[in-house]
This record gives sequence, structure tokens and C-alpha cells, in this order.
Amino acid sequence: MIRHLKTYDFSLLFAPIALVAFGTVMIYSASMVYGPIRFDVASNHFLIKQLQWFGIGLFLMITVSLIPYRHWKRLSKLAVLLMILLLGGLFFFGSEVNNAVSWYNLGFMNFQPAEFVKVGLIIYLSSVFAKKQRYITHFSKAVVPPLILTSVILGLIIRQPDIGSAAVIGLIASLIIMSSGIRGKHILFLVGVTVAILVVGGSQMVTDERLERFSGAYQPFESPDEDGYHLIQSYVAIGTGGLLGEGIGQGVQKLGYLPEPHTDFIMAVIAEELGFIGVAITVGLLGLIVLRGLYISSKCRDAFGALLAIGISSMVAIQTMINLGAMSGLLPITGVTLPFVSYGGSSLIILMFAIGILNNIARTVKAKEEEDEEYEVPEQTSTNRYRTNGGVRSWQN
Repeated sequence: MIRHLKTYDFSLLFAPIALVAFGTVMIYSASMVYGPIRFDVASNHFLIKQLQWFGIGLFLMITVSLIPYRHWKRLSKLAVLLMILLLGGLFFFGSEVNNAVSWYNLGFMNFQPAEFVKVGLIIYLSSVFAKKQRYITHFSKAVVPPLILTSVILGLIIRQPDIGSAAVIGLIASLIIMSSGIRGKHILFLVGVTVAILVVGGSQMVTDERLERFSGAYQPFESPDEDGYHLIQSYVAIGTGGLLGEGIGQGVQKLGYLPEPHTDFIMAVIAEELGFIGVAITVGLLGLIVLRGLYISSKCRDAFGALLAIGISSMVAIQTMINLGAMSGLLPITGVTLPFVSYGGSSLIILMFAIGILNNIARTVKAKEEEDEEYEVPEQTSTNRYRTNGGVRSWQN
């Protein structure tokens, strides 16, 4: 039993649990007045809901950490089928929330398929590129097929429209592809094509509402009562908090001034009530998860496991950067929540599921290292080796 426990990466247990526990407290602080005013619910409504999701997520995280991560490779095709069905079904059975048909109303909760797609696509891309390591430099054979599927999935999400989720998923996919060992010139080609698509496609997708988001992000004081209102309220919360904050529960901006204080702008509430120290601790714990994930990837000798770790770490990092960018005015507001901290059942359950996979990879890596030390097997004699293509690691088994 003790030997079994020693294989756990306790930083990947402590950090997510600490973030969710802390986030649950901040959700209650942010919503205890906002909830009754905005949604006509009890002051503890969002607290109770988040505790329920926390319990489900914790069970999943621990259970999944016990399942060998290689088993998920066998489910990659099923994941693709589910992604297409769930995203396509939204156009027939989806519910509209905030001008986007992105949710299924299940009665007891709203389920957002884009959250499942994040992990499903990570599993699929990690699996397919692990299988293609022998000919990873062959662009049309190794890269184009998964790229087409990824484009179809992104198209379905953009059609909802959910630009924030599409941006997160697109960036995750890009990082996995670039880490798979493809040639540098292929990366440059893909970057060029992506930029061209964004320029041409972006001009077709420009609407007054999206232009308002840009003006609200970069020129908030030109329309303080309209486009810039949300960001200005976030600035007020951040400025009021200072170093130590006003104290938990003592914030003012959550009382109807700050939009979505329990979801998109929860970091602004943290900044006001716990100051720079609270923000730094939150970002530090998120950074710990990302860095541990990347470290585990560097130690994993299996291509599938390494790419999985990169994808999961990227998911946490990208969502964090987009959320913090929006609340600080560096990026337009896109509705991307803060991982583990913001309110939301779909997001929390999927994130903790993904962390369970990451912890199993960490356990596998640690067990292998201990086995090598026990039998004194030099690393260079392992049958699993890696080579580099243009400075990017790829694997040969």
C-alpha cells in the first residue's frame, strides 16, 4: 500500500484540490449577493452546486489516476465519434446561453460539449501522432488527416458561435502538433496558413458585438457606461485590493457592478478581497500544475503519454492566460473561465478528469524510474529512445 502511494505525484493532487477548495470559497463570496439579485436563487445556491461538482470531480480524478493511461489510446476513435455527435447535436437539441447554442440542458445541469472536446481531442491527437512517429516528417500522410478532423471540430464550435472555446481548442491542438516531431518548415507552413485563414475568415465573422468587445478591451474609457463598463469594473476591483485585499466577503464590485463575478471575472473578486497575494497564490498553483505536466512529459518515454501530458498542461495554461488576459484588458472578453476556480460543472469535472490522466502518467514515469534504479539499468540501454527532427523531439519505440 505504501509503495502504491509513493508513486503518486502529490503536487498534482494538492494543487488542483487546493484550487477547487479555494475557488469554492470565492464562488460563495462572489455569488451570495449576486445570485439572489441576478438569478433569484438562494445565497448558497452556487456554493452547493460547486460542492457537488467538486465531489464528482474528485472521485473521477482519483479513479482515473488508477487507470493506465495507455487504455485511453484505444478509445480515441470513440472520442472522435462522440465529439462529432455532441457538437452536431447542439444544432438540434442545444440550448442558447449568452447568444450561443453551446449547451445541452440536462435538467440537473447544463453540459457544454466543448469542455469534453478539449480532452477528447487531446486524446485523439496524442494517439494519432504517437502512431505516426515512424513517418512523422511526411506532412501529407502524418499531419493532414488529423488536421482536417481538427478543422471540422473547430468549425462546428465556431458555428455555435463560441469563439473562446474555439481559440482554446485550436491553441491546444497547435501545441500538440508542434510537439509531435514534425519538421520546422511544416510548422512555419501551418502558421502561415492559420494566419491567412484568420485574416480572411475573421473579416467575414466581424459583427458589431465582436467589434465592441475589442473596443471595450483596448479603449474602455471611451465608452465607460457601455463597451468598456465590464473591464473598468474589473480595474476598480484590482485597484481596490492592493497588496492584501479588503478581506474575504468584503468586496464591493461583486454586488452588481462586476459582471459574472463567480465565473469569468472571479479573479477580479480574488484581487479585490485578497489582493496581490491572493492572485499570486492562485496563479502560482496553476503554474505548478502546468510546470509539473511539462516536466512529466519530458520524462515520459512513451510518445502517447508525453503528448497527453503536453496537451493537458497546455489546456490549463491556455485557459488561464486567456481568462487573466480578459480581466486585465490584454485580451477581449471571450467567456473563458479560470481553471479549477471559476464556477461550472462541465469545466470542473473535465479538468479533474484530465488531471487524473496526468497523474497516472506521472505515476507510470515515477515507477519506471524506480524500477530502473532498482535494477541499475542505464537509460541509454532502454529500447525506448528519442530522436530530434529540427530540434523537436519525437519518439521511436
